[in-house]
Amino acid sequence: MWRLKIAEGSDNPLLRTTNGHVGRQVWEFDPAWDDPEEIAAADAARREFTSRRHQMKNSSDLLMRMQHDGVAAVRSASGHESGGAAACRQRSGRGACGIFSKSNGLKIDLPHIKLEEHGYATEEDVLISLKRAISRYSTLQAHDGHWPGDYAGTLFLLPSLIVALHVTGALTTVLTSEHQKEIRRYLYNHQNEDGGWGLHIEGTSTMFCSVMNYVALRLLGEGLDSSGEMLQARSWILDHGGATLTPSWGKFFLSVLGVYDWSGNNPLPPEIWMLPYFLPIHPGRMWCNCRLVYLPMSFLYGKRFVGAMTSVVLDLRKELYNVPYDVIDWDKARNGCAKVSLIFT
Repeated sequence: MWRLKIAEGSDNPLLRTTNGHVGRQVWEFDPAWDDPEEIAAADAARREFTSRRHQMKNSSDLLMRMQHDGVAAVRSASGHESGGAAACRQRSGRGACGIFSKSNGLKIDLPHIKLEEHGYATEEDVLISLKRAISRYSTLQAHDGHWPGDYAGTLFLLPSLIVALHVTGALTTVLTSEHQKEIRRYLYNHQNEDGGWGLHIEGTSTMFCSVMNYVALRLLGEGLDSSGEMLQARSWILDHGGATLTPSWGKFFLSVLGVYDWSGNNPLPPEIWMLPYFLPIHPGRMWCNCRLVYLPMSFLYGKRFVGAMTSVVLDLRKELYNVPYDVIDWDKARNGCAKVSLIFT
C-alpha cells in the first residue's frame, strides 16, 4: 500500500534538506500494510480512474484524499462516487469533506448558498460563502503549512528521468518494482485514445511526448506484445513520420540513449558558457528553466555522450523509424519536426 509522507525524510540518507523537509511530499510503498478494506478501496479507485481516464484526466488526488481524510468518502471531480469511496463512507459513517479535515479538526457546519438565476446575494450570503471557502482550504492544508497535491501535467519530465536512470545504470536501484509498476500505470492512464501522448495530460498527441513515453515504457520492460496500447503507440509514431520528426529535446534524449545520432541535432555548444557574462547571449542570462536545461544539455552534447548499447536500445532503433536506422539522413533530420508538434504563437 502506498502511503504519503509529508515533511518527513530524516530517516532517508538520500534526501537532503535545509528547512526540515517542510513542503516535501514522498510516496512510500509499505508492503506490510494489511488493511484489506483500505487496499480494496485504493484498488477500486484505480480501476474507476482507468475506466474513465479519457473523460476525467485529473486524478483528483483520490489516494491522498482517502488516506488523509481517514479514508472517508471521496467523490470524483464529476460528483460520481467510486466504489472504493462508497465503501470508505459506509465504514466511516461520514460524508465527503476536506483532505486533512480529520487531522485539522475542522468542521464545515455552514449552509450552502444557492442563488436563483439573476438572484441577489446579500452581505450575509457573501460572508457565509467566504467562511465556507476559507474553512475548506484550511482542511486542505498539511500540518507543516503547505498545500500538497499531485504534480500532474507535463508528460515529458518522467520519461526524461527514466532515460537518465537507464543510461546511468541506476534504474532498478532508484526505482523499486512497485515504483516501476505505478509509473507504467500512470503512463498508460494518460495515453490518448489515438495512441499518442500530449505535452500535458489533457493535450492532444504530439511527436515529442509520444516518442518519449513510448521509450520510457520500453525501458521499464514493456514490449510490443505487452499490450495493445504499445502497438497503438508505435503505429501513431510511425504514421506521423517516425522519431526523426521529434522536436529538439526529443532528439537530445534519444541521442543520449543511443537511438538517434548526435549528428542529427542542431549544435548545443558548451563553449558559449565561456563567453563574457556581459554579452546578452550568455546563457547565464536566460530564464532559469532554459538556463538549467541548456547547461547539462550542452555538456552532454560536447561529450557526444551515448549510453550503453543494450538489447532494448537496439530494438528501439528498429521500432521508431520508417526506414532502417543505418540509412537515415541525419543532416536532413536536424530540422525535422512533425506538424502535430509545431506550436504557433
